[in-house]
Amino acid sequence: MKPTNEKIEHVTPSATPRRPRGRPACSDAGGADALLRSARGAFAKSGYEATSVREIARASGVDPALVAHHYGSKEALWIAVVDQIADEAAAMIDRTVALRAAATLGPRARVESAISAFIDQVFSNPDVGMFFSTAATETGERLDVLIERLVRPFHDAFVPLLADAIDAGALPRQDPQVMFMLLVNGISKTVSYSHVMSPLSSLPGRPKAFKQAVLTSALAMLG
Repeated sequence: MKPTNEKIEHVTPSATPRRPRGRPACSDAGGADALLRSARGAFAKSGYEATSVREIARASGVDPALVAHHYGSKEALWIAVVDQIADEAAAMIDRTVALRAAATLGPRARVESAISAFIDQVFSNPDVGMFFSTAATETGERLDVLIERLVRPFHDAFVPLLADAIDAGALPRQDPQVMFMLLVNGISKTVSYSHVMSPLSSLPGRPKAFKQAVLTSALAMLG
């Protein structure tokens, strides 16, 4: 993917009422969600530069003018996709933050609960890992948006749990930042790219068993 020097623009068409960034002025929330999911899939498959609004509109079964009306630009549509993913992950991140104060759980059990919640989230939205893998090759402001809205919130919730468990001797001495990246990327990419695993294993075709296997392997990575 070629780096881009484009500036991120948040465009609000003058013909529509003011609205929150990245959200369409559309009464059909289901239609908006479907459009964003189509955009998510297109961006994940081809990357930002190679994806056109016309292609996304065609996949969604709507006129390209409707996409422009609701989002104003491809850049704003991409940001709306990131916001949609962040919204989907918000409850899981809140639960992870709350684990640090869970007096009934020990330091390692808190980490294991956080990993389990993350795996639930990944299996509920398996396309996110592929979108992230493609988007992470960006440079400049889009990469900044990706980090600040998707990576940092979970990082800031999960890494303290790892650090607490390491300090308590409940996990082997290791760098919590490296362990965070290994776990998050290993889990999300294993699930998102399960089609690569399918010729080698029957697990992707058995969702419950696959999910349990991912959890077992992720917990084993803790040491």
